[in-house]
Amino acid sequence: MLGLSIAAGGWASNLIVFLMTRFNVKSISATKINNIILGTNNLFPIAGAFIADSFFGSFSVVSTFSFISLLGLMMLTIIAAIPSLRPSACAAIGSSLTCQTPSKFQYSILYAALSLASLGLGGTRFTIATMGADQFDKPHDQGDNVGWGLGFGICFVANAIGLLVFLLGKRFYKQVKPKGSPFICIARVLVAAIWKRKASAATSRDTDYYYYGDGILVDNTVPTKSFRFLNCAALKTETDKQFDGSYAKSWKLCTVKEVEDLQTLMKIMPLWSTGVFLSTQIGITSSLFILQALTMDRHLGPHFAIPAGSFLVFNLLATAISILIVDRFVLSKLTPLQRIGIGHVINIVALIGSALIERRRLGVVKAHNLTNQPGLVVPMSALWLVVPLSVVGIGEAFHFPGQVSLFYEEFPKSLNHTSTAMISLLIGIGYYLSTAITDLVDKTTGWLPNDINQGRLDNVFWMLAVVGVVNFMYYLICAKFFMYQNQIVGLKN
Repeated sequence: MLGLSIAAGGWASNLIVFLMTRFNVKSISATKINNIILGTNNLFPIAGAFIADSFFGSFSVVSTFSFISLLGLMMLTIIAAIPSLRPSACAAIGSSLTCQTPSKFQYSILYAALSLASLGLGGTRFTIATMGADQFDKPHDQGDNVGWGLGFGICFVANAIGLLVFLLGKRFYKQVKPKGSPFICIARVLVAAIWKRKASAATSRDTDYYYYGDGILVDNTVPTKSFRFLNCAALKTETDKQFDGSYAKSWKLCTVKEVEDLQTLMKIMPLWSTGVFLSTQIGITSSLFILQALTMDRHLGPHFAIPAGSFLVFNLLATAISILIVDRFVLSKLTPLQRIGIGHVINIVALIGSALIERRRLGVVKAHNLTNQPGLVVPMSALWLVVPLSVVGIGEAFHFPGQVSLFYEEFPKSLNHTSTAMISLLIGIGYYLSTAITDLVDKTTGWLPNDINQGRLDNVFWMLAVVGVVNFMYYLICAKFFMYQNQIVGLKN
């Protein structure tokens, strides 16, 4: 896991800079590609979890996808090392730069490498965490002096070492056999409910009408009234009887427990959906922060410049430190819903701060007449970006752990593993939406030109802040009507 994390952090955090400086991709196009890749990284865990649960188990899935990640990083290393696989460097002609666009072949090799690296990373995330739980019974040259070939090579080596150590430990791991995917149960409930949608007894409170699997009624459980159109999936009919007069689970008959699980899932999905835009904001702003850093003074002393992609580390540090503080002093006093709500508010504050800092940066650009001089560094310290990045990190320390806690406690027990992967799913969807929104803003406004010194990133941040407020209002409505199925940290909603 450590090797994979180091490898993923190495290539993913520097992807925008690599696309711009080595593939001559325009800045906004680079952010779109970056967000699609990051979105894919967070969508594949659902597929990995499904395959592990249903067919092959965690060890086989992790080892296979780790090898796929290794192939992707090998290709990236080769791309960085062989000049013919990249377009020629931009050439200065007068006061402007002329850049060769990548060929179709070069794009194909790049996308193949990124697809393999992304597939490999996504397929192991959360699956490897579940496997761990199963073991217990309880200017660009200055910023990149080392070289892209060596950088990707280090990521490749880290991935290779991680995979080797993982495989060597096979005989020590507890091998948990797949028990089938809970998504099949969900699909069965939907199919059965549609098949029996005209059954008149589906609203009855008489337990004799319904199928409980083992024939034992526990705690007088009867189908709930919420989403009661699904109750008919557990309704026993004459056509469900087998030759011996008994009943068995099928695509036309489900247990009351399976119906209840799907109903519980549907109750929590509106709250889950409010996290999608939070992830969308993070996807857009993290890319824009890198573009801003590339235009600003990143020096710490005369001989060292912070790589633009490394500024996101400040976000991670703020998140890690804030989680420690929140868990130590605040967690016991807040419900998960309250933690998520606080995260929404902090994220809005971060967007407002980002807009104000960008306005100041543009003011410096105008004061020094740099609007038509791309490539020149704006005489403003990039450390200003640490402030909004840190605030975003503090917000993440509230809303992401709050979501994990809420989903883990409130999702059906059969979906415990999937509940944590749902966070990855909403992040993935958020990154894809961030690409769509960036593309829409790019096509309908003049806020996102290739040279951001001529654009209005501050307006983008203001727009996101306004939509964030609307999303927060939606969250408050969802939270008001949500009722905990389980008591969390001893508090009531």
